[in-house]
Amino acid sequence: MSKILIIEDEAAIRRVLNKILSEENKNYQVEEAEDGLEGMEKIKDNDYDLVLCDIKMPKMDGVEVLEATRKIKPEIPVVMISGHGDLDTAVNTMRLGAFDYISKPPDLNRLLNTVRNALDRKSLVVENTRLKKKVSKQYEMIGESEAIVKIKEIIEKVAPTEARVLITGSNGTGKELVAHWLHEKSERANGPMVEVNCAAIPSELIESELFGHVKGAFTSANKDRAGKFEAANGGTIFLDEIGDMSLSAQAKVLRALQENKVSRVGSDKDIKVDVRVLAATNKNLKKEIEEGKFREDLYHRLAVILIPVPALNERRDDIPLLVDHFSNKVAQEQGTAVKNFTPNAIKKLQEYDWTGNIRELRNVVERLIILGGTEVSEEDVKLFASK
Repeated sequence: MSKILIIEDEAAIRRVLNKILSEENKNYQVEEAEDGLEGMEKIKDNDYDLVLCDIKMPKMDGVEVLEATRKIKPEIPVVMISGHGDLDTAVNTMRLGAFDYISKPPDLNRLLNTVRNALDRKSLVVENTRLKKKVSKQYEMIGESEAIVKIKEIIEKVAPTEARVLITGSNGTGKELVAHWLHEKSERANGPMVEVNCAAIPSELIESELFGHVKGAFTSANKDRAGKFEAANGGTIFLDEIGDMSLSAQAKVLRALQENKVSRVGSDKDIKVDVRVLAATNKNLKKEIEEGKFREDLYHRLAVILIPVPALNERRDDIPLLVDHFSNKVAQEQGTAVKNFTPNAIKKLQEYDWTGNIRELRNVVERLIILGGTEVSEEDVKLFASK
């Protein structure tokens, strides 16, 4: 059942539109409002699939209704109803986010096609939102310890802003998850999330990887190539293990942060970029600065917000939740039944020294599920989880 709201101050037009839509499809549930103010109250209190809105109305005109709807419920398509003298305004409403406009008196075919297309688009938006939420679960942070709760609270506050974030912590603690959560809860969530592992790229290639290059810039540069900053335009770039970046590349990153511009290797042409930068490191950057290996000015540009991610040994209370999460994930991946871990097995896992952190725990859980009995016991942990 599709819910459609008609906002129109002329009763005759309302009745015509209602009659056309109701007779066209029995699954259309049509409601009416006689002015913009009443229409906005209904929009606030109901979940509509489509709004048909007149432009010139008392109390609150159609442009104001459109702008207010876009703010509180941007997923609802709004089709403007325009009189002959309102055509210029109707066209301008398209720039403000209106789905389309129809002229008075409404042409039957034009009206019905517009309504069908708008409802199809709403369904697509809803489905994309559902899929996005489903995909985002792969980056879910598991845990209820004080440290993890604090990180989640910081993310909720920081994500909607444009503040740069430096995530610190040893290998395997989940720094990448923090970065993904920041992106997915930000205003840039619909833009790209580009990851760069600075430690995995040779120092002589890091600048080309980040900023791109022009043909002939170096021996193997056979054609122009865009860099990661350009690829992340409108979204987020995550510079993982930034402490391993060369000083030359650091200087270019600093310029990109200061001026929102990059230049490809071998070119002096500036390219504007709109990118939010998140960075992570397993190193003590203040010590690196003292040793001349990291630029202090870049550090202060990146570390607007600092999020330290605790080691697993510092959040042992989360191990039961993590084991349950990984058990379900491994069973799903392998198409097998979920194995239960006995209380003593969990207790034994909590006593381990997890130098490899979450990543190591995940591997151990998979090993125990494959090699352990029908129920993973303390004896299984002693046999198969040893270092």
